[in-house]
Amino acid sequence: MTRTIGFILCAMILASCARSVSRVNPDQQIDLSGRWNDSDSRMVAQKMVSDLLGSDKFKDYSKSLNKKPAIIVGLIKNKTSEHIDADNYIKKIELAIYNSGIADLVESDSFRDKLRQERADQQDFASSNTASKWGKEEGANLMLFGEMTSETDVYNKKRVVNYVTTLFLTDLETNKRVWYGQEEIKKFIKD
Repeated sequence: MTRTIGFILCAMILASCARSVSRVNPDQQIDLSGRWNDSDSRMVAQKMVSDLLGSDKFKDYSKSLNKKPAIIVGLIKNKTSEHIDADNYIKKIELAIYNSGIADLVESDSFRDKLRQERADQQDFASSNTASKWGKEEGANLMLFGEMTSETDVYNKKRVVNYVTTLFLTDLETNKRVWYGQEEIKKFIKD
């Protein structure tokens, strides 16, 4: 009988310590640690791309080209003290540009290299009727790049973290800055 009670108590203790996992909507904002997270990336990317594509300077640039500009998203440096997956953030920006229909998106250098290698392989291994031709790439008119920084203020068990994302859109031919944007997220964390 004592073994049975001990077994039941052990089972109850283990059951109370069990991890619970549930599915949530990916758009739902959940902030556990106060650090930069997926909601921040999505919100800042959508806001900044909306500001960029809606700006008068971008619209004037597009009119002067007389076509949809082609944008390449370059490096966005993480200068915060946190590990932030910049590639994930860049993909969110690329997705927002692509889905806008206002500008064309040109592949980044790492993907271009893979495409060029495949094109080179096709010259040797694919039939001449189906092999992709050289010299047909779309050149980018504009390059988007920038940086993420953060400032932290701590007192007792309270902390304020201010994240600042700064992006620059530059004409590749003239080096003239076409758009300059900045977005901030401030978080107040109590331990």
